[in-house]
Amino acid sequence: MTRSDTSRISRFCAAFPAGDTAVIQEMLSDYLWDSISVRDTAVRRNMKENFYHGILLGLLQNQDSWLVKSNAETGEGYSDISIQTPERTGIVIELKYADDGNLEAACSEALKQIEEKKYAEGLKRRGTKKIMKYGIAFWEKECMVVMA
Repeated sequence: MTRSDTSRISRFCAAFPAGDTAVIQEMLSDYLWDSISVRDTAVRRNMKENFYHGILLGLLQNQDSWLVKSNAETGEGYSDISIQTPERTGIVIELKYADDGNLEAACSEALKQIEEKKYAEGLKRRGTKKIMKYGIAFWEKECMVVMA
């Protein structure tokens, strides 16, 4: 990894607590186009989301001061990724793979799941002051990011 990669990843990560979905989507999209092959997602339908989950988790783990958890029990289920920053901002990220290419519908489904399963509750109980909720959908090399 080069110094420019580190600053790029830091900028990407900083967009989450800032609520900057445009930067997150643009940078994640660039990353996908620059680094993956559509063959990387040539796995069983129910496993496709795991590929993107691993990529995003690896990028977010770059922030040493963040507590980043994968598939942690929060609320009434297991959120894909939950983060707590030192500033006590909580971030819940739910990922979906859009089998039909409808990224918008997949993002809506992700946000709906965050609410229905009460994923923010675990972060609230740990004393977070502000909670950000993101639905991120993927389809091959495409992605969409929305915030509740």
